[in-house]
This record gives sequence, C-alpha cells and structure tokens, in this order.
Amino acid sequence: MDLAIFLTNCQNEIGYKFNDQTILRTALTHSSSADTPELSNERMEFLGDSVLGHVMCEYLFRSFPKMLEGEMTKIKSSVVSRSTCHKIATEIGLDKFLIVGRGLSKVNRLPNSIFANAMESLIAAIFLDGGLEAARKFILETFKSEIEKMLADCNANNYKSTLQTHSQKILGCIPEYKLLEIKGPEHFKSFHVSVQIGEKNFPSAWGSTKKEAEQRAAENALSILQGEPPPYLDIYST
Repeated sequence: MDLAIFLTNCQNEIGYKFNDQTILRTALTHSSSADTPELSNERMEFLGDSVLGHVMCEYLFRSFPKMLEGEMTKIKSSVVSRSTCHKIATEIGLDKFLIVGRGLSKVNRLPNSIFANAMESLIAAIFLDGGLEAARKFILETFKSEIEKMLADCNANNYKSTLQTHSQKILGCIPEYKLLEIKGPEHFKSFHVSVQIGEKNFPSAWGSTKKEAEQRAAENALSILQGEPPPYLDIYST
C-alpha cells in the first residue's frame, strides 16, 4: 500500500485536506493495527465525541432560540449517537480507509462500533489539524441530513411538548387529552380530540390520526393562550 496515495484518496473522499497527514493516519488506525495505544485512534475517539457534542449544542442553541431544552437534548443525542456516526462514516466512504490488524481484516463485516469510533476520531483529527471552525464546518456539512431529519421529527411533536412545558410553568398542571369520537371507514378514519388544562377546556380538533388530532388540539390551545385565534376549527370532513 502506498501510504501517500492512500491518505490522499481518503482526503478526497471525505472532502477535507489535512495540513498534517500524520494526524489523519492516526485517526484511521484501529488499535488492532497500532504498535502502541498512543499510535491508535482511541484517544482521538474521546476528543472527537466531545467536539461533535459541543458543535451540535452550540448550533442548536444559536440557531433555534425558542427551542426547548428537552428538544435540543433529543436532537443532539440522536445526531451524536454511535448509530448515526456509523451511518455517516459509511456515507462519506470512511469505511474504505480504516487501518485494522490482520485478524480484523479477515472478517467479512467489521463491527459498526469501529466505524462509529473512526468517525469520532476523524472529527478530532480535523479539529487538531484545522481548529474548531474547520471541525464545525465539516460536522454541519457532513451531518446535515441527519440534523434536518431530527429537526423535522421534533417539529412534528413540538406543539404538545411546548404546551406541556408552558402549562406546567404558567398554570401549574399538565394538559389532558380526550378522544371525543372516531368517524369514517376503517381505512380512512378521522379522530376528534380535545385538550383540557386544569378547569379550562380549549377548542377541539380533528386529525387523520389520533396523534395528529392531539397536535392540532395542542396548537389550538397554544394559540388561545397567546391571544391568537385557533388555527383548527372543530369541523369534520370526509
């Protein structure tokens, strides 16, 4: 193996050019192929995990000033998870450049944890080579699709979450949702849900699923509490 060509190909694949390629080599070297622990990527895993977490926390905090702590925690935890790191490592082709010992190289399928660890090590390597700004740019570009996916999932649930947080802090109690009725054929049902906070009832709403109806009822309640008209009228349509 021509190491220079190997490292150049890796840099082309991941989209980052190192000033010091020895850092990249260490990031790619699994402990099974290192002469000493210091020459493997184990220490870099530790640093990369922290850098990834820091960048994600800062990004969410600055980009979404109205996002609640619980929502930020959920998104951050998913993005920095081992499963996501493994997925991203495979997507950017990092799996083709891992340097492992002979015993592991004979295995048809390496454990997912090795790829996840390599992803964290790569982030650490970029941080060490180019600084926090380089690491931030790489992370936000590389993890973009996963971040957007989690944001979309979070947005789909934020009305109930926001209403619960608001009602606990302001009203001292939590919302209670009640399924009022179900209409329509088995394959095309509509669900009618109301929400009550303490002694106060809010405008009910329909949805194609119980979850959707609850979200809409929660949005109605939030609108009322903010002095705005409810967006979903209590109308059933087939």
